[in-house]
Amino acid sequence: MRDALPGIARIALTSRLRQFERHGIVVRTSYAEIPPRVEYRLTPLGEGLREVLDAMAAWAVAVPDGEPTVTA
Repeated sequence: MRDALPGIARIALTSRLRQFERHGIVVRTSYAEIPPRVEYRLTPLGEGLREVLDAMAAWAVAVPDGEPTVTA
């Protein structure tokens, strides 16, 4: 997941995912492997946000790198 979010600090990502878990948006599954592996998946509540998340992802891809442009 960190590869998909360039520039995000590990601690920031972990904090946000824990908040999502507390709010019932994602479920965390931990595997006792070496190296340790953790998977997150959307809950039914999180799936309800799928359209919003997909729209935000499409917007993020479409925004050019650099300073944001504001138009009124």
